[in-house]
Amino acid sequence: MRMVTNFLGSTMLTTDQQQHFLKQGFLVVENVLDPQRDLAPVIDDYAALLDQLASEWCAAGRLRATYRELPFVERLTKIMAESAINVSRYFDISLPDNQVAADEPMHLSEPLFKLITNPRLLDVVECFVGPEILSNPVQHVRIKPPEQVVSGKFDQNFLVRKTGWHQDQGVIRSEADETPTLTVWLPINEATTENGCLCVVPGSHRAGLAPHCPGDDGLTIPDRLLAGEATPVPLKPGSVLLLHRLTQHASLSNRSQTVRWSLDLRYQPIGLPTGREEYPGFVARSRANPALVLTSFKQWEELWRAARERLASAPRRLKHRWSADAPICA
Repeated sequence: MRMVTNFLGSTMLTTDQQQHFLKQGFLVVENVLDPQRDLAPVIDDYAALLDQLASEWCAAGRLRATYRELPFVERLTKIMAESAINVSRYFDISLPDNQVAADEPMHLSEPLFKLITNPRLLDVVECFVGPEILSNPVQHVRIKPPEQVVSGKFDQNFLVRKTGWHQDQGVIRSEADETPTLTVWLPINEATTENGCLCVVPGSHRAGLAPHCPGDDGLTIPDRLLAGEATPVPLKPGSVLLLHRLTQHASLSNRSQTVRWSLDLRYQPIGLPTGREEYPGFVARSRANPALVLTSFKQWEELWRAARERLASAPRRLKHRWSADAPICA
């Protein structure tokens, strides 16, 4: 089998893998990341953050105890089950689409920055995006709690339900429609059909952009407009799921007893619209001009803090291309 090589000549993905992505609109690549070397620092980072938050919330009377004796995932599940605190907002990277407060929670850390810029991850991205890679600012840390444990505890119902069907191109602005953005979805703990792994509709990217209807779950594709049968994609930590920007995908409900934890990252060629121009993208790799590459976590952190300060000074709500009263959404 002939191998595809990257621009430095090292072995990357097989032609079969690349053809699978082109035909099906998604690809699972196993063992891209090392769970101990690449993911454990992120887990430790979030464990420290949770320890800080739990202490603050307990002191404020929002929790009965800090539950410091529990392992991270069990501790997080316990805190989310006991409280009505939207913990995921404190863990996420990106800012919300509506009005941003001056003290809006967001988590920016060196372990996260190192994961986003991981060379092995970028090697895989380069096979589809090319050697001039921008880290698109639409990036999220997904904390999906057990539905049966926390159901009814949150006003933000999307936290305890499965994610509706959508295409990543459908939830950004239209000026980025021609940007070949690649979504990289990766689990921190194992993603299974029980705890709410992603599902995809193979080949749906070839059907073009479907209408998305606004609702409690955000923008979603009506079931009658899905382009085929859904396929669950369970993943082990260290593996990644690559998605075409037009691939229809959703998540299953979390029917387990613990959270499902994942990262949703996006990459694109440098110099093209991101669909969120008010958020800070950055150059993650440039073969042509390495001096453009952002290598400092502190600079990345400052970019986001400056964006938060700027956005907090003006009323804002992201406008989507579809409205709830559109005939297709009736």
